[in-house]
This record gives sequence, structure tokens and C-alpha cells, in this order.
Amino acid sequence: MSHFSCPICGEELHTVEKCLSCENSHSFDVAKSGYVNLLLSQQQKVKRHGDDKLMVRSRRDFLDKGYYMLLLAELLKTVKKYAENGSRILDAGCGECWYTANIYDDLIHENIVPIMLAVDISKDALAIGAKRNPNLELAVASVFHLPVRDASCDLLLSLFAPFSSAEFSRVLKVGGVVIRVIPLEKHLLGLKKAVYEQVYENKAESIEFEGFELLDKQQIRQTIHLKCAEDIQNVFTMTPYYYKTGAKDQEKLKLLTEMDTEIEFGIYTYRKI
Repeated sequence: MSHFSCPICGEELHTVEKCLSCENSHSFDVAKSGYVNLLLSQQQKVKRHGDDKLMVRSRRDFLDKGYYMLLLAELLKTVKKYAENGSRILDAGCGECWYTANIYDDLIHENIVPIMLAVDISKDALAIGAKRNPNLELAVASVFHLPVRDASCDLLLSLFAPFSSAEFSRVLKVGGVVIRVIPLEKHLLGLKKAVYEQVYENKAESIEFEGFELLDKQQIRQTIHLKCAEDIQNVFTMTPYYYKTGAKDQEKLKLLTEMDTEIEFGIYTYRKI
């Protein structure tokens, strides 16, 4: 049995050959790479679905170099405060699952065996995510329409993804926990200075959400040294900046072989009330 639910009727999904089906005969094929597409047809009528191949591969290559290990280490500590054997953990907006897979492996190492679900609207991201760990149950889906039953999750991760407070509240058990990670004001400021004439800090995001109690907040600040042109290009093309930047400004980065830039993250932990 799948731990996802039917996005049409909400009933449980069961594995039938190479697809998932519910008792109302709604059926969804499982891709060869290991994820299932639970994004409804009316949700798919947009030009571009999530991160494309370039963004996904750039992020995979960049994160695999270990540049965000400080963030990962703090995230692992936070997850272990709340995860228990059998905890159902949902990563809502998982990307290519670098964080998801590392969290799963770390919990297993601590003899904590979770049920790990993850969703993203990018098929390209999930195709890579499925290769990271076969124990992750992955689905193409929107964080605003999660294919998960009411009050079924113990812990939810929202890492650099939209925060859907109403939907998160629906799928979490009472007392369930959300761990949210967002970029802070000076995140990648050095990168932006190398590209743009006028540089603006990131806008501060709201950290208060109706129906959730803020339990803890951490801020991580570090300067990283990008060691080669490939890493500089990867961190640029894995962000939305790449698609918002003209060719002339993009060329500036191609001349650089190393760079220092700030990284700043906020980790916020909430409990559903």
C-alpha cells in the first residue's frame, strides 16, 4: 500500500502492477525512475512545471560538493528532536531530494526508521531524487494540494518551498511539527554583486502563520569560497536569478574562476495548534 492518497477522491492508494489505484478506480502510473505523478490535469496547464533540467542538475552538482553542509548539519539536529520510529515525514517541495535523502540516512543511522514521503511539481527533480534513495516515496504534486490524508503526518519539511499553511495544517496531526528553511536577507549577496550593477538584499519573509506556534528559530550565516567556474555557474543556474538576468550580465560570471559569497539561512520550527 502507498502512503499517498488519491488526489481526486482522497482514498488510499494501493500498488497494482506498475501503477497506484484507489477503490474508486482512479489510477496513476509509476514512472520507470520510481516516482508517481499525482498532479491533477487542471494543475498542469502552465508553461513550466517547477525546476527544469538545468536548475535541477545545477543544484544536484552544487549541493553534492558540500557547500551547504553547515545548514544540513543544523537541519539534521532539528529533525532528530522530533522524529521517532515510524514517524511519517513529508517533504513538501523536496526538489532533487538532497536534504530528504540525507535526513533519511541520518535517522536510520540513529536507529530511527521513518516513513519518508516527498513531493515536488518537477518531474526532472524527482527523477534525480529517486536515484538518491529507493526508500523515499516520491510523487509529482503541488504543496497546495498534497496527496496525503488528513491528520496523517507527524513531521513536515518545507525547505526553500512555498509555505501552504492551510494544507500543512490539514495533513499534520494535532501537535505535528513543521520545519521550515528560508534564505535570509544577505543570502548569495556576493554572487549578486558580481552580476548586477544595483544589488538588493532579499526581502524578509513572514515567520508567523495562523494555526501554528513558533517553537524555535535559528539563523545560519557563513561565507563560502566557490572554488571553480563550474561551481559559480551551478549556484547561479540553480536559482531563479538565472532566468531573470540578461545575457550581458550572465557573461560577467563566465569570466570568474573563484568567488566568495555569503550564505544565510533561517530554520524555523512550528507546532500545529
